Amino acid sequence: MRAAGAADVAIKVFSHYYRLLESGQRGTIHESDIEPAGDLPHLENLDTDADAMRAGLAETVVIKLNGGLGTSMGVTGPKSALPVKDGLSFLDIIARQILSTRETYDVPLPLVLMNSFRTRAESLAVLSRYPDLEVEGLPLDFLQNMEPKLFADDLTPAEWPDDPELAWCPPGHGDLFTALVASGTLDALREQGFRHAFISNADNLGATPDGRIAAWMAEHDVPFGMEVCRRTRSDRKGGHVAIRKSDGRLILRDSAQVAPEDTESFQDIKLHTTFNTNNLWIDLDRLAELMDGHDGILGLPIIVNKKTVDPADSSSPEVIQLETGMGTAIETFEGSQAVIVDRSRFKPVKTTNDLLVLRSDVYELDDAGDLTTTHEGDEPYVDLDPEFFKILADFETRFPAGPPSLVRAERLEVRGDVAFGKDVVIIGDVEVEAAPGEQRQIPDEAELRG
Repeated sequence: MRAAGAADVAIKVFSHYYRLLESGQRGTIHESDIEPAGDLPHLENLDTDADAMRAGLAETVVIKLNGGLGTSMGVTGPKSALPVKDGLSFLDIIARQILSTRETYDVPLPLVLMNSFRTRAESLAVLSRYPDLEVEGLPLDFLQNMEPKLFADDLTPAEWPDDPELAWCPPGHGDLFTALVASGTLDALREQGFRHAFISNADNLGATPDGRIAAWMAEHDVPFGMEVCRRTRSDRKGGHVAIRKSDGRLILRDSAQVAPEDTESFQDIKLHTTFNTNNLWIDLDRLAELMDGHDGILGLPIIVNKKTVDPADSSSPEVIQLETGMGTAIETFEGSQAVIVDRSRFKPVKTTNDLLVLRSDVYELDDAGDLTTTHEGDEPYVDLDPEFFKILADFETRFPAGPPSLVRAERLEVRGDVAFGKDVVIIGDVEVEAAPGEQRQIPDEAELRG
């Protein structure tokens, strides 16, 4: 790591987690050690006024996690550069959201990306189309750290001569805190008077800077705030908040931290009722104090991620990636809080299923970059056959005239090779199937009812 130019604090953090791995720790949180989080405040009930919201946002910076590649959809560049709505990429829409909020509240509201070395150039090129976005004296981005993958059999650093870059990996988004310090970005933000950071994933277009939460953070001196949503059946595998019995602190338990015997209780949405959206609000001064006081090591729970050294080659050697999740820092900040938000603030795009819903008429995009919907109830459930729709290029060829209308749909399930014509309408609960070895064509203006 030192030879590759890694910062000293990043090396300290990696060494810390390597020692934990050697000692057999896996970050497991047992059901017997926690209890449900209980009643939490709801965003709609936060008592704020226009002046308080303006004052809160005036001290806020927006940080977007932007290290993700679109590899799961067969794309090599940053996922945030993909066209997702009306020909605009995630980054285009984020830029519009930031500029609109600045104008509405008359606040500086800097945008800063946490990039990886693979996403930096293309992402900054997209943002260069918005010359008013950069705030004087602050960077538009900082780089996520890199660490070596470890061969699973002996924990030595992986080597892969065919593509040496594949021997390295990011340390999970918990690296945010280390990277903020190592890059000097944390100091730069505090020197310019910014007190809070709103942090979210770049692929979640519902994560806009909300003045009500900014005011709540400032008025109640909240050191760490996490936005959570009510769990549904589809969220059973999402990390949930709970209270640790030993000290009464709020914690986050992700799926990777669940003991096998606790799987049923982890997925019980009536027991653990909310999940982490990864929309976080952090007091930057408190973060700096914690980092200084712990020699740069926050002590987040370890996540042991097992993969192959070449993700595209399942026969390549098994490796371990040492990771942390930024949401687990909720247990590190004394006085952390969680606030319940509507599902509208959680619209991630992880698969082409999500992409189809976002591109469809279920959502409309206004000039401010806000997504609105006229669809009643939960958004429609879409399940496209992964053999023909998982890769973006394949997905695009099967919707050559754009997505079908889904605003009156409840569910769309597609099995086999199906291509959709122009202005197709889906109503209710619809299943479409193609015969094996054949492509089924859905004609223009077809109306499919279930």
